[in-house]
Formats: sequence, C-alpha cells, structure tokens
Amino acid sequence: MATIRFKALEEASNRQPIKTNIPNSRISEHYGINVFDRIKMQKYLPKEAYESVVSAIDEGLKIDRRIASQVATGIKTWAIEHGATHYTHWFLPLNGSTAEKHDGFFDLSKNRDRAFEEFSGELLIQQEPDASSFPNGGIRNTFEARGYTAWDPSSPAFILDKTLCIPTIFVSYTGEALDYKTPLLKSLNVLDKAAVEVCNYFDKNITKVTSTVGWEQEYFLIDKALYNARPDLKLTSRTIMGHASAKDQQLDDHYFGAIPERVLGFMQDLEFEAIKLGIPLKTRHNEVAPSQFECAPIFEEANLAVDHNQLLQSLMKKIAKKHNLEVLLHEKPYKGINGSGKHNNWSLQTNTNVNLLSPGKTPKNNLQFLTFLINTIKAVKDYDTLLRASILTESNQHRLGAHEAPPAIISVFIGQKLTQVLDDIEQKVSDKKMTPDEKTELKLDIIGKIPEILLDNTDRNRTSPFAFTGNRFEFRAVGSSANCSSALIALNTAVARQLQIFKKDVDNLLLHNDELKKDEAIFRVLRKYIIDSKDIRFEGNGYGEEWIAEAKKRGLSNINDVPTAVRAFTEDNSVNLFEKTKVLSKRELESRLEIRFETYIKKIQIETRVIGDLAINHIIPTALRYQNTLIENIKGIKSIGIRELDDIAEPQVKSIKKIGLHVKSIREQVVELVRLRKEANKIEDISEKADIYSSKIKPYLEDIRYHIDKLELIVDDEIWPLPKYREMLFSL
Repeated sequence: MATIRFKALEEASNRQPIKTNIPNSRISEHYGINVFDRIKMQKYLPKEAYESVVSAIDEGLKIDRRIASQVATGIKTWAIEHGATHYTHWFLPLNGSTAEKHDGFFDLSKNRDRAFEEFSGELLIQQEPDASSFPNGGIRNTFEARGYTAWDPSSPAFILDKTLCIPTIFVSYTGEALDYKTPLLKSLNVLDKAAVEVCNYFDKNITKVTSTVGWEQEYFLIDKALYNARPDLKLTSRTIMGHASAKDQQLDDHYFGAIPERVLGFMQDLEFEAIKLGIPLKTRHNEVAPSQFECAPIFEEANLAVDHNQLLQSLMKKIAKKHNLEVLLHEKPYKGINGSGKHNNWSLQTNTNVNLLSPGKTPKNNLQFLTFLINTIKAVKDYDTLLRASILTESNQHRLGAHEAPPAIISVFIGQKLTQVLDDIEQKVSDKKMTPDEKTELKLDIIGKIPEILLDNTDRNRTSPFAFTGNRFEFRAVGSSANCSSALIALNTAVARQLQIFKKDVDNLLLHNDELKKDEAIFRVLRKYIIDSKDIRFEGNGYGEEWIAEAKKRGLSNINDVPTAVRAFTEDNSVNLFEKTKVLSKRELESRLEIRFETYIKKIQIETRVIGDLAINHIIPTALRYQNTLIENIKGIKSIGIRELDDIAEPQVKSIKKIGLHVKSIREQVVELVRLRKEANKIEDISEKADIYSSKIKPYLEDIRYHIDKLELIVDDEIWPLPKYREMLFSL
C-alpha cells in the first residue's frame, strides 16, 4: 500500500494542466445551444404547438396529445440535427441523483425492411421505465411495482452526450410521488396561488408569483491518483481516518486566492459545457479550505434551478475526470476544516417583475415587502423542525454545528435595520383604532424609510441557517450534495400555507369591522405575527455556546441526530401542512421518512465496514511492521553492548507500548462494532434500527479513528499506507 501511496503522490506531482477546447468567440453566443428553448421551439414547432407549450410553461395549462405529437416531431428533428441518437426521460429519484434510461430513435418498419427515426407524442408525454429498484419507502407493492415518468414542459429538454434528455416527474402506479420534482412542482403551484391572493391586496395586476432560487455550489477537488489510493473516499465520499495537516486553512491564504492552473482549466471546461446546457454559471472562486472551490449561477425559476444544479453535479464529475481530478461533493470530506454547503438564495418574483422580498420605493410597495418578509419568518417559526428535517442527512450532519456551518438550531437573521422596523411596528400598532396622525406616523416613520435604510444595510450573518440578505432569504444550511428540492418543498409549502392563513386573518378582520381600513388590518395581523415569531429571530453568533443556551430558553430545538430530526416529516404539524396544501399525502410522507431511515442506516453500514477493513487489513499490519522495526532496533543496540541501553532505547520502548495499546484498542473496537452491527441488522423495525445505528454503532467510527490517527503520528511515514491530509489538500 505504501508503494501505491507514493506512486499516487508522484503521479499527482507530475500532472500538467489539460488544455481546454473553448472557442475564442464570446461565451454568450453559446448559451443554451444544447437546449430546446423558446427560440428553438418557435423555429421547429407549428405556431399552435408553440403557443400551447408556452401556455403550459407560463400558466400551467395542459397539453393535449395531438399537440404533443407536433412537439415530439419538432423536438426530434432538432435533436437529430444536433447529433442526438437516443432519447431519455430524465428524472430525480429519491436516492438524490439523476436517472435515465436511453432508447434509440432508431426503429424498423413492420416488415423490418426499412429503418427510420421515430419519436411520438406518446413517448414524449409518458413512459413506463419501471425503475423498481429506486427507493420507495414501501409505497410500491409487488403487484403494482410499475413506475411512470411524465413530461415536465416547464423545464426545457436538452442534449447531453448525443442523448435528448426530457425532464420528467416519476410517480407510482397509484399516483404517489417517487421523486423530488412532483412535490416541488405542487409546492410551487400552491405558493403561486397563495402569494397572488395576498399580492392582490396591493396590486390587482399581479396574476402569477414565481419562486426563484440562486444556489451556490461548494465542492472539493482532489487528484485522481490520490483519490484512488484512498478507499474510504471512493466508497464513502469522505475520509473516515486521517490526522490533521499542520497547515490547512489557518492563514486564510486560499480563500479568494489565485485559482490553481489545473483547477482553472477544469472550471473553464465546466462553465462552457454548463453554458451550452443553459446553466447560467457566473461566479467561481477559491473557498476557505485548501482545494475547496465554489461556483454559482444567476438566479432562476426554482424548478429549473433544481434541474440545473442536479445536471451540473453530473457535469462536474464527468469533466473532472478529463482533468485527472475527482470532485468531492460530500459536506465534510475532511475532518477539522471547512465543510461544503449549497446555499439556496430564495425569493419571490411577480409577473409584473417585482421582487416581493425587495424593499420598494413607495409606502404601498414597502407594506407589500413587509408582508412577505414577516410571513416568511412566521412560516420558518411554525415549521422549523420540518425545515431542519429537509436538510439534515448523514453527510450534512458532519457539517452542521461545526465552526464554518450554521447549527442545527433553525433561526432567522434579518439585520439590525429591519429588526428595528419590526420592533417599531410591534410597539406602534395596536388593536385599537389608530388616528389619522398615527397612521401617517407609522407609514412615514417605518414604511417610508425602508429603501433608505437598506441602501447601506450591508450587515451579514454567516452563522445563520436562514438569513435575509437584502432582497432574498439565504437558506445556508442546505448541504453541498443535497438535491435542492428537499429544502425548497418544505420552504415553499410552509410559506404558501402561512400566506393562506394571513389572507384569512386579514379578511376576517375586515369582515367583522366595517370601519377598519385594509392597511390597518394588515398591520394588525403583521404585528401579531411579529410577536408570535420573535423567538426565531437571532442576530448574534450562531456558532457560540451562548446561543445554544439562549435557544433552549426560547423553546427552539437543537437536534443534530438524523433519525430524531427526520421524524418531523410525519409529525402532525407537517402532515397537516402537506395535506391541506395537497403537496404530499401522509402515505408519501411516511415513505420519505422510511427512505431517510434506510439511507442513513446503509451509509453508516458502509462507513463502518470500510473502517473495519482498513483498520484490520491495512493500518494494523503497518503499525505492527513498524513496531517490529523498533524491536529490531533495540536488539541491535543491545547486540553491540551499549551500557546505556535503557536511556537510548527509551523512546523506542515508549513507541512500542503506544503502538501496542492503539492496536489493541482498534482490534477490540472493530470486533465489538461488527457484533453490534449484526445485532442491529436483526431488528425489523426500521425506525428502531436507525436509532441503534445512531446511538450505538456510529460512535465507533470516531473511537476507532482516534487510535488510527494517533498511529499515523507514530508510524514511519515511509510505510504509512494512505495519502495523508497534507498530501491530499495541497496536491493541486
């Protein structure tokens, strides 16, 4: 193994940057060339078909099968002209990745004497890929195991590797969602309707509200040879052993520094391929930790943003290989240094081109802004456990609460200026009828000042899991490997339900008080929400121990245990939310909970098996080999008759003893770990099994690692089998 390590190091050190094949023309000229967007639809579709698809995208109207056939003909013509030979329904199953089954356009006539390209409207709209091995949480019985994919016209088709990819939903025979896209689309729809009704208090011209997202994708890169020499990275996506490097991110010298040449080549290739697929990547930079980087696009409609992020992750892995690199999307691939997130910058946009979370220029617009700001905060307060469940996974658990990531306590940061505005509303608005002077004072002193005070509102809180950053909320707790949909489904649905309740509360006030004006009714309801949700707002250091104590006083939960946290999916509060909005049924929520349990158990199983194998078959033999070297050294000293043997050999003797103790502990813990795992695997109740894996089995990963990392400091570097942190982090 040592030979493999040093061979990998030599290979990595001799790498030369790979030349990119990016044309010299302007990058904008290549934007979306592999996407069947509106411009191409106009060219390849009859007018009737084009207008039908646009109506489906903008208004959610159905496309009938006759029109679908016209669309299929047009999209097939375009795809074949651009070199496509196959097509696939591209979907997002609940394993967190993308899925596709390719079929060729190639077909034969009935007599099999003629070959031609075929793609019908039926094939465009719906397929039955079965896909029975994807996680389903017990929702697909053996006698109804078929799965169906159905076209999502709101996300344009694209060509990748000569394959026409058609974004689709994925549902069971009985109609339950087996994917992320189905409930995401439902949540977007219910949010649109609820937001429009509230917007109509302020502007009757608003007929559609779109949820927008701008994600920030953090990731690590490592040389391919070093990656291949680390079985734990290959099998678990993280290093489950390895002592910290003497130097890592302490000097902040990597953050925003000059991008390494090899990495820049990778980024340029990635950006070019992304641009061709309509993914509007705009930003790239070094992140805090060595070999950590980030990219981010221009914000997009939420459904499209999710598809683009999933597609980008696939692209990253493919293009990295071309550059002899591997992409690490795990939230914490290296212990003790910065982890990776995928910050979701979320906002709401109207058909009149107004950002509902951006302060306006008039008192009316600012009242609208405050309405959506406060309702969002109230939604986070009422559904904080659900939001945490949506982002807490086995991999993200390593990151949350660490020194660079938000804690598992869900809180909202809005900044000092907006805090003062909300405090003023709380103090000045009362249930009694306001005088005209009071109304004027309220509007001028609070609402009228919002644009002015936010012009220089540059304070940020990087420790908050849900922070307002000027014209959007940044859900920072989302993990780097996650499908954005999970967090967005919870957030969109919670805000939608809260807006429904707000509309009802305001209408009830107006109905029962003829003298009450609309603005005054809105202020009264907002004041109540400000008071009700005050505990969720926090402006301080989310990393500090003081916040944990303060949050407990406020009644906010701090759950960093995955099996405990994800049970929020089936709490009454969550079930009522999703059933009332018709985004997910109780059965679908139960299936998702079961999938979370199952995924958690399997990941811990894999990690414990890997650490057991490496410990017994690689680390211990290496440690014993070095121990024997020390023993031979002592024998040699003794053989030449040195009188001060005890003094001279004392360091070797101490090392021999330390090695023996660490090896003994590792052996004992691995044996006990295997025993506990076998016992746990006999448990049929998956919820109970997940708890056992969390409380009794998972801790052994850290216990065994402790002794392995200590051995790494003792054993001769020349024979240590695995690439070390200092080598992996500084190889680019």
